[in-house]
Amino acid sequence: MSRLRTLSLRRRVTLTALAVLSGVLVVAGLVVNAVFDAQAERSLNALLDGRVQLAQQLARENVPPANLVRRVDADGVRVTLILRNGQQVGGPPAEPGQEVRQVRARLQAGQRTRGAVLLLSADTALLDDASRRLERVLLLSGAAALLVTALALALGMRRALAPLDSMTSLARSIAAGGRGGRLQPERTDTELGRTAGAFDEMLDSLEGAEAASLRSEERMRQFLADAAHELRTPVAGVQSAAEALVQLEPGTPPERREQLEVLLVRESRRAGALIGDLLDLARIDAGLELRRRPVRLLTLARAQVERLEVVAPELTVQVAGPDAEAYADPDRVTQIFTNLVDNARRATGGTGTVRILVAANPAGAEVVVEDDGPGVPAPDRERIFNRLVHGPGGTGQDRGGWGLGLPIARGFARAHGGDLVCLPRADGRNGAAFRLWLPAAT
Repeated sequence: MSRLRTLSLRRRVTLTALAVLSGVLVVAGLVVNAVFDAQAERSLNALLDGRVQLAQQLARENVPPANLVRRVDADGVRVTLILRNGQQVGGPPAEPGQEVRQVRARLQAGQRTRGAVLLLSADTALLDDASRRLERVLLLSGAAALLVTALALALGMRRALAPLDSMTSLARSIAAGGRGGRLQPERTDTELGRTAGAFDEMLDSLEGAEAASLRSEERMRQFLADAAHELRTPVAGVQSAAEALVQLEPGTPPERREQLEVLLVRESRRAGALIGDLLDLARIDAGLELRRRPVRLLTLARAQVERLEVVAPELTVQVAGPDAEAYADPDRVTQIFTNLVDNARRATGGTGTVRILVAANPAGAEVVVEDDGPGVPAPDRERIFNRLVHGPGGTGQDRGGWGLGLPIARGFARAHGGDLVCLPRADGRNGAAFRLWLPAAT
């Protein structure tokens, strides 16, 4: 890739303007000189033709030859009249050449001038000299114009390019760590105004992205700290159970050993589940690879009913609606359903009622999971989708979760092009309602 040429803009504009002006002056000078020469040529021809016509008029008036020559004579024109008898009146004729224009005419009237030859000789040296003086004047005036223009440009460009200097100063200030500075152009309908406006918009975007990055970094730090804190509990349980098992004496009752073994398995599973949730979040951030195909949502909902009959037999689960289809990854949708249903089960204490309502429309399929638990206050309906944020009613450990289920479920939904939101129950009863929308099967 070629490097950007960074010749001084002042010098570039000045040289360009002087080059254009030089070309205009050269063309104008050539045109003026050509017009002057053509006009001088026409004037000389008109003068000679006028002298010839005057001589013909004087001959018709029978003016004597000497008087005719004297009256026809003019500055820069030599008049010679050669009569029929060979007599020459007036000055001797000049020899034709580059600096002499000669016109010959025969007079048609007069007693003595009839048939006489009139020679008019004009010296063109004066015209050539005037042309040369004009060329010198044009050359000197052109040089003076270029000099004045160069000085004017040198002074004017500093003021004209002051906005660019302001942009440069602001850019260096931003690079040095300064924030908040803006150009704030008075007008945005000019070239510099549009550039300054775009520069301010770029700074807004950069500072916004920087602020978002800092917030994201802070959230990530907090997330890692919270994840480590959450993981410490099951790991500590595993460690305690393992140490207790190792330290058991030979005469320890089998019930105690079995109790410690169950605790060890339970805490290790909890640690594994938390690690699995963290991996799911990492996959969502990195971009999920979905294996999409038409999925019947009512079938997946009924599978959740069968699971809950084993996990929470005292919980009442109701399923209603058509067997709508969505174009999705069945494994990820199953995980969304599992997270929503388990969240509803914990909210009801395992003894309430959970309803799964399936609906279809041309744009996609919708699933609403409702429970009759305490519900989610309106200010928290968006906050609960943040990572490691627990809903009202206790800590993650108290409720059997870590505040990752809902963020994972929403991440999976949005990866499909859908969404997951928390709403108040449509029937006005107590409890929470989570609406999942997925695109329709294609």
